[in-house]
Amino acid sequence: MKHKEFFLKKYHQQIFAQSWTPNEPKAIVLLVHGFGEHSSRYAEFVVPHLIDNSFAVFTYDNIGHGKSTGKRGDCESYEQLMAILNDAYDEVRERFVDLPVFLYGHSMGGNLVINYTLRIEPGVKGTIASSPYLRLAFKPPSWKMSIGKLFYKIAPSITLSAGLEVNHLTRDKVEVEKYKNDPLVHDKVSPMFTFPIMEAGEWAITNSEHLSTPMLVAHGTGDKVTSHEASKEFAKGSPKASLQLFDGGYHEMHNDLDKKDFMKTLITWMDKQL
Repeated sequence: MKHKEFFLKKYHQQIFAQSWTPNEPKAIVLLVHGFGEHSSRYAEFVVPHLIDNSFAVFTYDNIGHGKSTGKRGDCESYEQLMAILNDAYDEVRERFVDLPVFLYGHSMGGNLVINYTLRIEPGVKGTIASSPYLRLAFKPPSWKMSIGKLFYKIAPSITLSAGLEVNHLTRDKVEVEKYKNDPLVHDKVSPMFTFPIMEAGEWAITNSEHLSTPMLVAHGTGDKVTSHEASKEFAKGSPKASLQLFDGGYHEMHNDLDKKDFMKTLITWMDKQL
């Protein structure tokens, strides 16, 4: 197995990326992390499971996250996030010319890979959206939304605390402590990183009927961060989308109590697409 670290060469910001390649890969997974975290959080459990099943992995730290440059929790626009993902996909196609490609995004990353698949139709073998941020699992206070929308107009890059309840990520207390003690994790978010993603989530639900790529949407029914009901609504709109619900599962299913079953589901689905 080979591990490489580098920066995406096509993008004007320093976007940190890394890849893991088994000796004889059968396909490659382009993994997009969630908001406030970074790609290396997947290196301990998710990546080894994929490698052991002969999947290469390519992932990156989004702008304003992890080891990439940019103000923490901020971006220029949703189009910038799409452009970075597109550059990552181009890099994958250059480095792994003959391998089939799967997209796999968690939470915010799930929003991005769903929208990228719908809007770009990149020709991947399949897309996996894990706990996708299509809608929140709760309704934010109206005063907070009003202030946020005001800042979106007058100061879109101002960052405030996202107010994430860490204990809602996973039922595994060890993983909760890892998250709390991770120096690359942050809790900052700007209106520019909030409202366009919300809008893109609603757009994806409305346009799911146009999906032409096989997609697995996986969500825990106990998720208190993003809405599994929104995932159900999205999947219901397209015969190309398969929905897998995990009873009682929390937001980070790859770090939750049923994480082995979750990974088995993903790998089995990808093998079927191949």
